[in-house]
Amino acid sequence: MTRHSLQHHLYIVIFGTHTKAGRAFDITLIAAILASLAVLVFESVPSVNANWGIQLRYLEYTFTALFTIEYLLRLYCSPKPTAYAKSFYGVIDLLAILPTYLAFFFPAATFMGVIRALRIMRIFRILKLVRYLQDSNLLLRSLLMARRKIFIFFSTVAILVTIFGALIYVIEGPKNGFTSIPQSIYWAIVTITTVGYGDLVPQTALGKGIAAITMLLGYSILAVPTGIITAELHQEMNSHKSLVKCPNCSRSGHESDALFCKHCGSQLADPDKRVVSVDEQGRSK
Repeated sequence: MTRHSLQHHLYIVIFGTHTKAGRAFDITLIAAILASLAVLVFESVPSVNANWGIQLRYLEYTFTALFTIEYLLRLYCSPKPTAYAKSFYGVIDLLAILPTYLAFFFPAATFMGVIRALRIMRIFRILKLVRYLQDSNLLLRSLLMARRKIFIFFSTVAILVTIFGALIYVIEGPKNGFTSIPQSIYWAIVTITTVGYGDLVPQTALGKGIAAITMLLGYSILAVPTGIITAELHQEMNSHKSLVKCPNCSRSGHESDALFCKHCGSQLADPDKRVVSVDEQGRSK
């Protein structure tokens, strides 16, 4: 088998889902990911780690070695290795193996391996559930469209908590636990988000008045980011709906997962084929 044919065969098995070998590979990969996550979870349990710590550590090394080989094979057989390495799945695949190697220098980093859970998203491709990824793409686009408004909102909140933190520091002072402005800003954040840990509590009447204003302000501003995202999501859904057109009557306004035209009854394109996204090779499909 030549190098070119070997690369092509590996590409079909590793990146493809239309063959039995490709589906078997992805299903085996997901099973290995779930098993490696179970190892990490059990390793964090003190009683289990005390009895089976060494065995679990060897299992983690084994899974990391397998995932490393898989990542290198993906780079080897990919027509565009750089595009794969920079793609969403490529970055996740790399981040899934790095924590174990970093653990040799920072032992606690090994538990960051739970990022492997993101690799289970490949099950959408295996089970041909691409149409459901459309909903996640819709939400992501809505968040991106609202990013400037959200940035302005959080900038305003940051200014408010700084002001209230400074006020409570001046009013209460170190004797009541507000030892610094950063510590007081922490109190303002906890209060304005209505979390209320209770580790810092104003003691003076004026301080309690500032706390009451902060709490009421928190309730009034919590709905702002929700409204921003909801408005962008509604606009994105309307624009996305208008893109689905009937090939027979050319009328739009269909739901993204509709199979038949609501005007003439003609069959629409397969919802799985309407999704335009970027695959692991960096190509649109």
